[in-house]
Order: sequence, then C-alpha cells, then structure tokens
Amino acid sequence: MSRHAAVLVTGMSGVGKSTALAELARRGYATVDTDDGPWIEVIDGEPLWREPLIDDLLHQPREASLFIQGTVANQWRFYDRFDAVVLLTAPTEVILDRLQRRTNNPFGKTADERARILADIAETEPLLRQSATHEIETTRPLSEVVDILADIADGVEPGL
Repeated sequence: MSRHAAVLVTGMSGVGKSTALAELARRGYATVDTDDGPWIEVIDGEPLWREPLIDDLLHQPREASLFIQGTVANQWRFYDRFDAVVLLTAPTEVILDRLQRRTNNPFGKTADERARILADIAETEPLLRQSATHEIETTRPLSEVVDILADIADGVEPGL
C-alpha cells in the first residue's frame, strides 16, 4: 500500500481489539476506538456507527496508517474504504476468561451479556470471517499480534 493505509480491526468482545489498539497507539500509529467517544449511536437497541463521522474520518488525509477498531452492524458499508479488514479471533474459552478478568470494560460480566457474546460468536463471527481480508488468532503474544497488524498496514503479507 503506497499511501497510508486505513485498517479496520474487528471481532467479538474479548478477543483483544482494544488491547491491540492501545499497543499500536503506543508504537505511534494513529488509532480510533469507535467504542469510545461520539462514533456510535444506538438505534432500536443496535449500536451503529454514525456514518457521517466515520465517512469524515476515512476522508481525512493521513500522515501514518490509521487503525480503526469496531464491531457494529453497519461497518460493512465502509469495507471498500479500508485497505484491510482484520478479524481478531480467540477460542471461546479464552474469550470468556478474558471477559471475566478484564478491568477496562465491564461488558461481558453478567450472564445475559455472556449469553449475547456466545450468540455473537456463533452468528456474527462467521459473517465477519467471510468479509475479512485477514484473520489473526490472539492467543499469541500481543507483540506478535501488533507486528502482524503493522505488517498488514505496511502492505507486507504477514506469515500467519
């Protein structure tokens, strides 16, 4: 990718999207976590990207690759604007353990939320997999996950 890439990092709750994004930011990459700030609106109980905001974000000139994290029902409307759509995955038992132990996000602590996450893994993750240009298993060390994401942004085909 000759210009600075826009990479969508997506996946189920607990796979490590926010953790990977934080490490990318620490390494100096531009990042946007659409779970934080004004990026999402809830319509009929469904969190959706505020499309004009995402459109503006993707139109801004970039001095570095941009990593955007999010998993919402309308993200597919922007797939053609991303240079890569990267699905982060982990085994279900790892996800459930991470959700139980994490302290940076309360989602996934209640039985109802965990049931919803399990349903999302069964129903939504396969759809994300079909649309993804890359898939990264996040049971490997964080540094490896982030190295692979950086390679993807740089146009280097990672050896997954």
